[in-house]
Amino acid sequence: MSITMEARASGLALAETAEAVFLTLTVADQLCGVPVLAVRDVLGPQAITRIPLAPPEVAGSLNLRGRIVTAIDLRRRLGLPPRDAGAAPMSVVVEREGELYSLLADQVGEVLPLPRSDRAPNPPTLDPLWREVSDGVHRLGERLLILLDVERVLVIGEP
Repeated sequence: MSITMEARASGLALAETAEAVFLTLTVADQLCGVPVLAVRDVLGPQAITRIPLAPPEVAGSLNLRGRIVTAIDLRRRLGLPPRDAGAAPMSVVVEREGELYSLLADQVGEVLPLPRSDRAPNPPTLDPLWREVSDGVHRLGERLLILLDVERVLVIGEP
């Protein structure tokens, strides 16, 4: 059975106009988005145990229903100042290669469907560290939503 060129073209057109769905989160007043399909759980403030000799981006680990989850401090990972003492981060739990990771964010927002056609490439003025982990941007009113690539955010200490 073969697919006609017309069917392929209409399929490509549909893929280009389709929406991608993102969970929004805030890190140091910057609005970010992670693909909702990458998210396994969203948690309120959790007890985090420090891990000796871990890279600075690794805040520690937490227990999620009996599984150990590595907590990544997005502020440190993205080169931002530390959060205020006493401000408890939210956890967005994602999975990479069978392991669970918690992305620590200041706030977790809403789930937004965003048309792929409205996605723009990273602006040249975006910090190189952010460009490294971003898949592009969306303008939401007066704010810029930076789309994080979860796989690249989780690359810590690897060449």
